[in-house]
Amino acid sequence: MPPHRSDIPPLDPADLAACRALLQGGSRSFAMASLLLPRRVRDHATALYAFCRLADDAIDQAPPASHASVLAALHERLDRACQGRPAAVAADRALAHVLACHAIPRTLPFALLEGFAWDAEGRRYQDLPALRGYAARVAGTVGAMMALLMGARSQSAIARACDLGIAMQ
Repeated sequence: MPPHRSDIPPLDPADLAACRALLQGGSRSFAMASLLLPRRVRDHATALYAFCRLADDAIDQAPPASHASVLAALHERLDRACQGRPAAVAADRALAHVLACHAIPRTLPFALLEGFAWDAEGRRYQDLPALRGYAARVAGTVGAMMALLMGARSQSAIARACDLGIAMQ
């Protein structure tokens, strides 16, 4: 069980600043929307989203021939963050902190990477159930992680957060 909201330690200020700078340039909509969150939630959401943004950009900007190696590197970075031994990258250190502080199960961020792998494959979705499976990975997972970050623990609340992420996708 994660610590009580008031017991959650803050992020390293330098790592947080690096995550903010990353999102200011590449994700203005998140930067603006995050201002509506309480500061402690906002800072941890910034760290979470910075890693998601870096991972998405790594796939989107890589030439198709290098997708497999980019995905392998992302899996290694995420695995290290989940183990509390992040790579020497501000977003990875901040993510490791957030995952540990909020007891976010590793299946969620790894499902996000699975969705990015589907992007790399160039999958096309012929029906709504297939599209929903994709959206559950690339957006529902983020909704679930955000719910956990905000202290939600009920299955119902997390399911609704997934639904919201899918709808936003």
